[in-house]
Amino acid sequence: MKSELKFRTATEHDLVKIVAMLADDVLGSKRERYENPLPDCYTDAFHAIDKDPNNELVVACIEDEVVGVIQITYTPHIARQGGWRATIEGVRTSSSTRGKGVGSQLIQDAIQRAKERGCQLVQLTSDKERKDAIRFYEKLGFKASHEGLKLQL
Repeated sequence: MKSELKFRTATEHDLVKIVAMLADDVLGSKRERYENPLPDCYTDAFHAIDKDPNNELVVACIEDEVVGVIQITYTPHIARQGGWRATIEGVRTSSSTRGKGVGSQLIQDAIQRAKERGCQLVQLTSDKERKDAIRFYEKLGFKASHEGLKLQL
């Protein structure tokens, strides 16, 4: 990469770019509504995340351009002797930077943030259809140690 990648907390101004990245793949294009203007549901979700001290929405930037996004949720647990865990979700990079290390650096930044918060565990899930994403996470050291289940409501 020509310029240094920087990470910061997302702002509402970043929302259009974030939703564009979420919608920019086969699965995301079916789940997201990338429209102009964005539907209010995205702004509502952003505000809920932004005011929750146990949630972070982080963007990766090259200069002023947002090229990646990740959401990190911190959860206290009774299990593991009352330890905290971080859950990583919504990892996306812009199509122009895929394969250039942005995703790896986003994950490493999220892991560092989890360590700084005292988390004992970092977890994530990936849709089984995202074979490349699963291989990517495994290369970063994540193990498929649990079977995840979801119920659509």
